[in-house]
Amino acid sequence: MYHLLGLRPVVNALGIYTDIGGSRPSQRVWSAMERANAQFVSIPELLDRTGVLIASKIGAPAARVTPGASAGIAMATAACMVGDNLRLAERLPDTTGIPSRVLIQRRHRYKYDRMIRLAGAELVEVGNVNGTDAEELAEAVDENTAALFVPAHLDGVEGTVSLEAVADVAHERGIPVVVDAAYLNFPVDLIGSFGRRGADLTVLSAKYFGGPNTGGVLYGRQDLVDAVAGVDFTRFEAGKHLPFGRAYKLDRQLIVGVVTALVEWLEMDHDKRFADYRRLVEIVDGHLVGIDGIVTCPVSFTMDERVVPEPVNGLRVRPDEDGVAERVARRLSERDPAILVHVIDEAVIVDVECVDDDEAHLIGAGLREELSCEKQRP
Repeated sequence: MYHLLGLRPVVNALGIYTDIGGSRPSQRVWSAMERANAQFVSIPELLDRTGVLIASKIGAPAARVTPGASAGIAMATAACMVGDNLRLAERLPDTTGIPSRVLIQRRHRYKYDRMIRLAGAELVEVGNVNGTDAEELAEAVDENTAALFVPAHLDGVEGTVSLEAVADVAHERGIPVVVDAAYLNFPVDLIGSFGRRGADLTVLSAKYFGGPNTGGVLYGRQDLVDAVAGVDFTRFEAGKHLPFGRAYKLDRQLIVGVVTALVEWLEMDHDKRFADYRRLVEIVDGHLVGIDGIVTCPVSFTMDERVVPEPVNGLRVRPDEDGVAERVARRLSERDPAILVHVIDEAVIVDVECVDDDEAHLIGAGLREELSCEKQRP
Protein backbone atom coordinates (compact mmCIF):
# COMPACT_ATOMS: atom_id res chain seq x y z
CA MET A 1 0.00 0.00 0.00
CA TYR A 2 2.76 2.47 0.87
CA HIS A 3 4.36 2.09 -2.55
CA LEU A 4 0.98 2.50 -4.27
CA LEU A 5 0.80 5.87 -2.53
CA GLY A 6 4.28 6.78 -3.60
CA LEU A 7 5.67 6.31 -0.09
CA ARG A 8 8.72 4.43 1.12
CA PRO A 9 8.24 2.20 4.16
CA VAL A 10 10.48 2.91 7.13
CA VAL A 11 12.80 0.67 9.08
CA ASN A 12 12.41 2.28 12.47
CA ALA A 13 15.74 2.49 14.27
CA LEU A 14 14.60 5.64 16.07
CA GLY A 15 12.32 4.08 18.68
CA ILE A 16 8.77 4.99 19.67
CA TYR A 17 7.70 8.19 17.90
CA THR A 18 4.24 9.35 16.87
CA ASP A 19 5.34 10.69 13.49
CA ILE A 20 6.42 7.26 12.23
CA GLY A 21 3.51 5.35 13.71
CA GLY A 22 4.23 4.78 17.40
CA SER A 23 5.22 1.29 18.47
CA ARG A 24 4.77 -2.21 17.03
CA PRO A 25 1.82 -3.87 18.81
CA SER A 26 2.20 -7.57 19.46
CA GLN A 27 0.21 -10.34 17.84
CA ARG A 28 -1.73 -10.70 21.09
CA VAL A 29 -2.83 -7.06 20.81
CA TRP A 30 -3.70 -7.34 17.11
CA SER A 31 -5.68 -10.53 17.73
CA ALA A 32 -7.69 -8.87 20.48
CA MET A 33 -8.42 -5.91 18.22
CA GLU A 34 -9.48 -8.25 15.40
CA ARG A 35 -11.87 -10.09 17.73
CA ALA A 36 -13.29 -6.74 18.86
CA ASN A 37 -13.85 -5.83 15.22
CA ALA A 38 -16.04 -8.90 14.70
CA GLN A 39 -18.85 -7.64 16.95
CA PHE A 40 -20.35 -4.34 18.02
CA VAL A 41 -20.67 -3.29 21.66
CA SER A 42 -21.88 -0.40 23.81
CA ILE A 43 -18.89 1.96 23.85
CA PRO A 44 -19.90 3.67 27.13
CA GLU A 45 -20.14 0.27 28.80
CA LEU A 46 -16.88 -0.90 27.22
CA LEU A 47 -15.08 2.19 28.51
CA ASP A 48 -16.54 1.70 31.99
CA ARG A 49 -15.65 -2.01 32.19
CA THR A 50 -12.16 -1.63 30.74
CA GLY A 51 -11.62 1.25 33.17
CA VAL A 52 -12.45 -1.02 36.09
CA LEU A 53 -10.01 -3.62 34.76
CA ILE A 54 -7.20 -1.11 34.27
CA ALA A 55 -7.74 0.38 37.73
CA SER A 56 -7.55 -3.06 39.33
CA LYS A 57 -4.32 -3.85 37.48
CA ILE A 58 -2.46 -0.67 38.44
CA GLY A 59 -3.92 -0.14 41.91
CA ALA A 60 -5.90 3.03 41.15
CA PRO A 61 -9.41 4.02 42.28
CA ALA A 62 -10.63 4.45 38.69
CA ALA A 63 -9.32 4.58 35.12
CA ARG A 64 -10.37 5.17 31.53
CA VAL A 65 -8.98 4.66 28.05
CA THR A 66 -8.31 7.90 26.16
CA PRO A 67 -7.23 8.70 22.59
CA GLY A 68 -3.64 9.36 23.66
CA ALA A 69 -1.96 11.23 26.50
CA SER A 70 -2.39 14.65 24.90
CA ALA A 71 -6.15 14.21 24.64
CA GLY A 72 -6.05 12.89 28.18
CA ILE A 73 -4.52 16.17 29.37
CA ALA A 74 -7.26 18.17 27.62
CA MET A 75 -10.05 16.01 29.03
CA ALA A 76 -8.53 15.93 32.51
CA THR A 77 -8.38 19.72 32.44
CA ALA A 78 -12.02 19.93 31.33
CA ALA A 79 -13.07 17.55 34.10
CA CYS A 80 -11.27 19.62 36.74
CA MET A 81 -13.03 22.76 35.53
CA VAL A 82 -16.62 21.50 35.30
CA GLY A 83 -16.80 18.38 37.45
CA ASP A 84 -20.11 16.59 36.90
CA ASN A 85 -21.91 19.68 35.59
CA LEU A 86 -22.73 18.68 32.02
CA ARG A 87 -24.30 22.05 31.24
CA LEU A 88 -20.92 23.63 31.87
CA ALA A 89 -19.23 20.85 29.88
CA GLU A 90 -21.32 21.91 26.87
CA ARG A 91 -19.93 25.45 27.06
CA LEU A 92 -16.27 24.55 26.86
CA PRO A 93 -13.93 26.02 25.68
CA ASP A 94 -15.95 29.03 26.83
CA THR A 95 -14.99 29.22 30.51
CA THR A 96 -16.82 32.40 31.45
CA GLY A 97 -17.72 32.13 35.13
CA ILE A 98 -15.92 28.80 35.49
CA PRO A 99 -12.69 28.33 37.51
CA SER A 100 -10.23 27.85 34.67
CA ARG A 101 -6.71 28.74 35.81
CA VAL A 102 -4.25 25.83 35.70
CA LEU A 103 -0.97 26.48 37.50
CA ILE A 104 2.38 25.19 36.29
CA GLN A 105 5.86 25.89 37.60
CA ARG A 106 7.94 28.03 35.27
CA ARG A 107 10.68 25.43 34.92
CA HIS A 108 8.07 22.77 34.14
CA ARG A 109 6.99 24.43 30.90
CA TYR A 110 7.25 22.04 27.94
CA LYS A 111 5.68 21.66 24.53
CA TYR A 112 2.71 19.51 25.56
CA ASP A 113 1.41 21.87 28.22
CA ARG A 114 -0.51 23.67 25.45
CA MET A 115 -3.01 20.78 25.58
CA ILE A 116 -4.35 22.35 28.78
CA ARG A 117 -5.57 25.31 26.75
CA LEU A 118 -7.61 23.14 24.37
CA ALA A 119 -10.36 22.92 26.98
CA GLY A 120 -10.37 26.70 27.37
CA ALA A 121 -8.21 26.83 30.48
CA GLU A 122 -5.67 29.56 31.15
CA LEU A 123 -2.19 28.18 31.76
CA VAL A 124 -0.53 30.25 34.48
CA GLU A 125 3.21 30.15 35.13
CA VAL A 126 4.31 30.34 38.75
CA GLY A 127 7.83 31.41 39.65
CA ASN A 128 10.54 32.39 37.17
CA VAL A 129 13.45 30.91 35.26
CA ASN A 130 15.35 30.50 38.52
CA GLY A 131 12.66 28.31 40.02
CA THR A 132 9.45 28.11 42.04
CA ASP A 133 8.86 27.39 45.71
CA ALA A 134 5.85 26.05 47.58
CA GLU A 135 5.00 29.46 49.01
CA GLU A 136 4.76 30.95 45.52
CA LEU A 137 2.50 28.12 44.44
CA ALA A 138 0.26 28.59 47.45
CA GLU A 139 0.00 32.33 46.87
CA ALA A 140 -0.93 31.75 43.21
CA VAL A 141 -3.97 29.62 44.04
CA ASP A 142 -7.21 31.60 44.02
CA GLU A 143 -10.95 31.03 43.59
CA ASN A 144 -10.48 30.73 39.81
CA THR A 145 -7.89 27.95 40.04
CA ALA A 146 -9.10 24.67 38.57
CA ALA A 147 -5.96 22.49 38.89
CA LEU A 148 -2.22 22.32 39.36
CA PHE A 149 -0.27 20.55 36.63
CA VAL A 150 2.95 18.53 36.83
CA PRO A 151 4.82 16.92 33.91
CA ALA A 152 6.21 13.87 35.69
CA HIS A 153 9.36 13.62 33.59
CA LEU A 154 10.35 17.08 34.89
CA ASP A 155 9.54 16.32 38.52
CA GLY A 156 12.70 16.93 40.52
CA VAL A 157 14.22 19.39 38.07
CA GLU A 158 16.41 21.84 40.00
CA GLY A 159 14.43 24.82 41.23
CA THR A 160 11.05 23.08 41.21
CA VAL A 161 8.68 21.83 43.87
CA SER A 162 8.18 18.05 44.02
CA LEU A 163 4.92 16.36 43.07
CA GLU A 164 4.29 15.58 46.75
CA ALA A 165 4.76 19.21 47.74
CA VAL A 166 2.56 20.40 44.86
CA ALA A 167 -0.13 17.97 46.04
CA ASP A 168 0.12 19.30 49.60
CA VAL A 169 -0.43 22.85 48.38
CA ALA A 170 -3.30 21.82 46.12
CA HIS A 171 -5.12 19.49 48.46
CA GLU A 172 -5.03 21.92 51.38
CA ARG A 173 -7.07 24.21 49.13
CA GLY A 174 -9.31 21.57 47.60
CA ILE A 175 -7.66 21.75 44.18
CA PRO A 176 -6.80 18.65 42.10
CA VAL A 177 -3.40 17.82 40.64
CA VAL A 178 -3.06 16.58 37.05
CA VAL A 179 0.10 14.69 36.03
CA ASP A 180 1.42 13.91 32.56
CA ALA A 181 3.35 10.64 32.86
CA ALA A 182 3.08 9.77 29.16
CA TYR A 183 6.08 7.46 28.82
CA LEU A 184 6.84 6.65 32.47
CA ASN A 185 5.76 3.02 32.54
CA PHE A 186 8.89 1.09 33.53
CA PRO A 187 9.55 -0.37 36.01
CA VAL A 188 5.89 -1.31 35.86
CA ASP A 189 5.29 -0.23 39.48
CA LEU A 190 5.97 3.30 38.28
CA ILE A 191 2.64 3.40 36.42
CA GLY A 192 0.42 3.58 39.49
CA SER A 193 2.91 5.44 41.66
CA PHE A 194 1.83 8.96 40.67
CA GLY A 195 -1.56 8.55 42.31
CA ARG A 196 0.08 7.36 45.48
CA ARG A 197 2.32 10.42 45.41
CA GLY A 198 -0.56 12.85 45.22
CA ALA A 199 -1.81 13.03 41.63
CA ASP A 200 -5.58 13.17 41.28
CA LEU A 201 -5.50 12.41 37.56
CA THR A 202 -2.58 10.88 35.65
CA VAL A 203 -2.33 10.39 31.90
CA LEU A 204 -0.26 7.79 30.02
CA SER A 205 0.40 7.11 26.34
CA ALA A 206 -0.37 3.59 25.13
CA LYS A 207 2.30 3.53 22.44
CA TYR A 208 5.00 3.35 25.09
CA PHE A 209 3.65 0.05 26.44
CA GLY A 210 3.06 -1.52 23.04
CA GLY A 211 -0.43 -0.20 22.41
CA PRO A 212 -1.90 1.63 19.43
CA ASN A 213 -0.34 4.97 18.53
CA THR A 214 -3.61 6.82 19.16
CA GLY A 215 -4.37 5.24 22.53
CA GLY A 216 -3.83 6.30 26.11
CA VAL A 217 -4.91 5.76 29.71
CA LEU A 218 -6.10 8.16 32.37
CA TYR A 219 -6.44 7.13 36.02
CA GLY A 220 -7.12 8.67 39.41
CA ARG A 221 -9.92 9.77 41.72
CA GLN A 222 -13.26 8.13 40.99
CA ASP A 223 -15.19 11.42 40.91
CA LEU A 224 -12.73 12.99 38.49
CA VAL A 225 -12.60 9.96 36.21
CA ASP A 226 -16.40 10.05 36.22
CA ALA A 227 -16.17 13.73 35.27
CA VAL A 228 -13.88 12.80 32.36
CA ALA A 229 -16.54 10.34 31.24
CA GLY A 230 -19.04 13.18 31.40
CA VAL A 231 -17.05 15.48 29.14
CA ASP A 232 -15.91 12.90 26.59
CA PHE A 233 -17.46 11.85 23.26
CA THR A 234 -19.97 9.24 24.42
CA ARG A 235 -23.71 9.90 24.23
CA PHE A 236 -23.15 13.06 22.17
CA GLU A 237 -25.79 11.91 19.70
CA ALA A 238 -28.15 10.15 22.10
CA GLY A 239 -27.73 12.11 25.36
CA LYS A 240 -29.16 15.36 26.66
CA HIS A 241 -25.93 17.33 26.38
CA LEU A 242 -23.30 18.12 23.77
CA PRO A 243 -20.07 17.96 25.80
CA PHE A 244 -16.63 19.24 24.95
CA GLY A 245 -14.97 15.90 24.17
CA ARG A 246 -16.81 14.83 21.01
CA ALA A 247 -13.64 15.31 18.96
CA TYR A 248 -11.78 12.77 21.14
CA LYS A 249 -13.57 9.73 19.80
CA LEU A 250 -12.46 6.12 20.35
CA ASP A 251 -13.44 2.96 18.50
CA ARG A 252 -13.99 -0.41 20.10
CA GLN A 253 -10.92 -1.96 18.50
CA LEU A 254 -8.60 0.69 19.90
CA ILE A 255 -10.08 0.49 23.42
CA VAL A 256 -9.54 -3.26 23.47
CA GLY A 257 -6.06 -2.87 21.99
CA VAL A 258 -5.01 -0.40 24.70
CA VAL A 259 -6.22 -2.60 27.53
CA THR A 260 -4.68 -5.75 26.05
CA ALA A 261 -1.35 -4.00 25.55
CA LEU A 262 -1.32 -2.70 29.13
CA VAL A 263 -2.14 -6.11 30.60
CA GLU A 264 0.56 -7.68 28.42
CA TRP A 265 3.06 -5.03 29.56
CA LEU A 266 2.27 -5.67 33.22
CA GLU A 267 2.66 -9.43 32.75
CA MET A 268 5.73 -9.26 30.50
CA ASP A 269 9.12 -10.72 31.35
CA HIS A 270 11.04 -7.47 30.96
CA ASP A 271 14.39 -9.15 31.57
CA LYS A 272 13.67 -11.17 28.45
CA ARG A 273 12.63 -8.01 26.59
CA PHE A 274 15.95 -6.34 27.31
CA ALA A 275 17.85 -9.54 26.52
CA ASP A 276 16.15 -9.52 23.13
CA TYR A 277 17.18 -5.91 22.58
CA ARG A 278 20.78 -6.82 23.34
CA ARG A 279 20.58 -9.72 20.88
CA LEU A 280 19.31 -7.36 18.15
CA VAL A 281 22.10 -4.91 18.97
CA GLU A 282 24.60 -7.73 18.54
CA ILE A 283 23.13 -8.53 15.12
CA VAL A 284 23.62 -4.93 13.98
CA ASP A 285 27.07 -4.73 15.54
CA GLY A 286 28.11 -7.99 13.91
CA HIS A 287 27.79 -6.42 10.46
CA LEU A 288 30.29 -3.72 11.43
CA VAL A 289 33.15 -5.96 12.52
CA GLY A 290 36.40 -5.08 10.77
CA ILE A 291 35.46 -1.58 9.62
CA ASP A 292 38.33 0.77 10.42
CA GLY A 293 37.76 4.21 11.88
CA ILE A 294 34.66 3.49 13.97
CA VAL A 295 33.98 2.56 17.58
CA THR A 296 30.76 0.73 18.45
CA CYS A 297 29.22 0.42 21.89
CA PRO A 298 25.90 -0.98 23.20
CA VAL A 299 23.94 1.83 24.87
CA SER A 300 20.54 2.80 26.21
CA PHE A 301 18.63 5.46 24.30
CA THR A 302 16.18 6.85 26.85
CA MET A 303 12.62 8.12 26.38
CA ASP A 304 13.86 11.65 27.03
CA GLU A 305 16.46 11.19 24.27
CA ARG A 306 19.63 10.77 26.29
CA VAL A 307 22.34 8.17 25.67
CA VAL A 308 23.27 6.27 28.84
CA PRO A 309 24.96 2.89 29.47
CA GLU A 310 22.04 0.72 30.65
CA PRO A 311 19.63 -0.96 30.06
CA VAL A 312 20.80 -1.68 26.53
CA ASN A 313 18.33 -1.04 23.75
CA GLY A 314 20.61 0.41 21.11
CA LEU A 315 24.01 0.70 19.48
CA ARG A 316 26.25 3.76 19.23
CA VAL A 317 28.46 3.90 16.14
CA ARG A 318 31.03 6.67 16.40
CA PRO A 319 33.18 7.39 13.33
CA ASP A 320 36.55 8.99 13.95
CA GLU A 321 35.80 11.91 11.61
CA ASP A 322 33.26 14.69 12.12
CA GLY A 323 30.38 14.82 9.68
CA VAL A 324 30.44 11.13 8.80
CA ALA A 325 27.52 10.20 11.06
CA GLU A 326 25.30 12.89 9.53
CA ARG A 327 26.11 11.82 5.97
CA VAL A 328 25.57 8.15 6.72
CA ALA A 329 22.25 8.83 8.43
CA ARG A 330 21.08 10.97 5.51
CA ARG A 331 21.92 8.31 2.93
CA LEU A 332 20.25 5.60 5.00
CA SER A 333 17.11 7.73 5.13
CA GLU A 334 17.12 8.01 1.32
CA ARG A 335 16.99 4.24 0.81
CA ASP A 336 13.92 2.17 0.04
CA PRO A 337 12.92 1.16 2.62
CA ALA A 338 14.20 4.21 4.48
CA ILE A 339 16.36 3.39 7.48
CA LEU A 340 15.94 6.06 10.15
CA VAL A 341 18.57 6.47 12.87
CA HIS A 342 19.55 9.16 15.34
CA VAL A 343 22.69 11.26 15.13
CA ILE A 344 23.88 12.51 18.51
CA ASP A 345 27.30 13.99 19.26
CA GLU A 346 28.79 12.91 15.92
CA ALA A 347 27.62 9.31 16.41
CA VAL A 348 24.88 7.20 14.83
CA ILE A 349 22.47 5.83 17.43
CA VAL A 350 20.45 2.77 16.46
CA ASP A 351 17.43 2.09 18.70
CA VAL A 352 16.20 -1.51 18.29
CA GLU A 353 12.98 -1.34 20.34
CA CYS A 354 10.84 -1.41 17.18
CA VAL A 355 13.13 -3.63 15.09
CA ASP A 356 12.79 -7.32 14.17
CA ASP A 357 15.59 -9.72 13.21
CA ASP A 358 15.38 -9.11 9.46
CA GLU A 359 15.42 -5.35 10.02
CA ALA A 360 18.42 -5.63 12.35
CA HIS A 361 20.34 -7.33 9.55
CA LEU A 362 19.14 -4.68 7.08
CA ILE A 363 20.30 -1.87 9.39
CA GLY A 364 23.67 -3.52 9.96
CA ALA A 365 24.23 -4.16 6.26
CA GLY A 366 23.19 -0.61 5.40
CA LEU A 367 25.52 0.88 7.97
CA ARG A 368 28.41 -1.28 6.75
CA GLU A 369 27.85 -0.23 3.14
CA GLU A 370 27.55 3.48 3.93
CA LEU A 371 30.49 3.53 6.33
CA SER A 372 32.61 1.68 3.78
CA CYS A 373 31.64 4.26 1.16
CA GLU A 374 32.92 6.97 3.49
CA LYS A 375 36.35 5.33 3.43
CA GLN A 376 36.41 5.75 -0.34
CA ARG A 377 35.68 9.46 -0.22
CA PRO A 378 38.62 11.59 -1.50
